[in-house]
Amino acid sequence: MSDHLSKQFDLELENIRTRILEMGGLVERQVLAAVEAFDTGRLDELQQVVDGDSEVDAYEVGIDEDCTLLIARRQPTARDLRLIMAISRIVTDLERIGDKASKIANMSRQLHLGEGQRMPRRPDVLHAGKLATDMLQGALDSLARMDVAAAQQVIASDKAIDAAFNGILRQLITYMMEDPRTISEALGIIWVAKAIERVGDHAVNIAENVIYVVSGVDVRHAAAMRKQVDTR
Repeated sequence: MSDHLSKQFDLELENIRTRILEMGGLVERQVLAAVEAFDTGRLDELQQVVDGDSEVDAYEVGIDEDCTLLIARRQPTARDLRLIMAISRIVTDLERIGDKASKIANMSRQLHLGEGQRMPRRPDVLHAGKLATDMLQGALDSLARMDVAAAQQVIASDKAIDAAFNGILRQLITYMMEDPRTISEALGIIWVAKAIERVGDHAVNIAENVIYVVSGVDVRHAAAMRKQVDTR
């Protein structure tokens, strides 16, 4: 590849990197706003989260198209190809996080508009939301710096958010058993908590892709594979 073509390729690749980080920043703000509005019940903020989902979708379509064109025109190899492949997967995870933020907002609106609320907004859900947004921020930071150590920290944080969700689930099951009138509301809160937990899962996926780009090692499902080996 000539110097001119090489520089043009680098510019196009850097543009894609910039746009995916912009998309990540938007999604991060969406999740933060959705979790905060779950607590406050501010309907205008909830609607902003829902309306912002179309912007996230537009980023996904545009970046995917740019990646496809870049591969077709430049035929990248080695780390550059790994980066483009990883970006394509990361875009999907970010779009799904945006969907989760929108769904958290919609369910939160239903909970706050519902009559006869029997349970206070739960601080453990807000704690889970903080864990998830911290993981997402960490994953995006690791992507911006191509930092394997930071990516590994995000992956290690997944246990904490899983534990938080399981704690919420146990507590709400207790509420429903003690007072069946809380079932509808409790199920809505469980739905929100599960969506938050899934945000953490997608952040882990992003971190795993950062490791793949830097090292060439695919660490997806590595823990499950080790567990299978250990039980044989």
